[in-house]
Amino acid sequence: TALSHPDCGGQQKQYFNNILCSGCPALYQLRTKKEEIVTLTRNTVGEQNLNKINKTILLVGETGTGKSTLINTLVNYAMGVEFDDDIWFEIVEEEKRSQCDSQTSDVIVYEIFDFKENTLPFSLTIIDTPGYGDTRGTEKADISQRLLHLFRSEEGVHEMNVVGLVMKASENRVTDHLRYIFNSVMSLFGKDLEKNIVALVTHSDGRKPKDVLQALEDAKIKCARDEKNQPVHFLFNNCQKENR
Repeated sequence: TALSHPDCGGQQKQYFNNILCSGCPALYQLRTKKEEIVTLTRNTVGEQNLNKINKTILLVGETGTGKSTLINTLVNYAMGVEFDDDIWFEIVEEEKRSQCDSQTSDVIVYEIFDFKENTLPFSLTIIDTPGYGDTRGTEKADISQRLLHLFRSEEGVHEMNVVGLVMKASENRVTDHLRYIFNSVMSLFGKDLEKNIVALVTHSDGRKPKDVLQALEDAKIKCARDEKNQPVHFLFNNCQKENR
């Protein structure tokens, strides 16, 4: 399908796949190179530039918090897409299955490499950990082992720059599952990671997420702090792809 978007050059077009919606913005599924390694699924877009540094962000959050939309948002930003543009890309493949069906508990890695529009001075790796709703029938210890395999295996990920705790603005408690995954990550990287842990607040109306911040305090989650000694947080409204 031909695109009229002025900022999308030939380099980007080779990664367009099926059109999902022809509205404004037009939604396209990104074509990725997919690789499955044991319990790790890797989706790669673009060509790796060895002269460019890479930054890695690991997302921890429950099913239904908007992690998929957040991942798509980060990918679009890395590709140079702005909110007012008439195009939007999806890298997360939405499974068309009943909530009653069992779901994958794989750790999914998204690699966003070099593009013509260099919005970021680095390539981006996003790690999506399973949410509670994605792990029915899977023991918590199994999830911990998958994370261990991800960071210790040769084909895995060997650096960590940011851990993002994904929570809806309306949430007022840290669930046991979220705390478990968080503790598993901390056990692998140690206390040095604390200053790189931030809250990513989804479904936000732009106001201060008091419930989320209080929940982090109550759960004694160790994370980065701002000048007011509050958890560092970023707001997302999850409506980037809505028709305008």
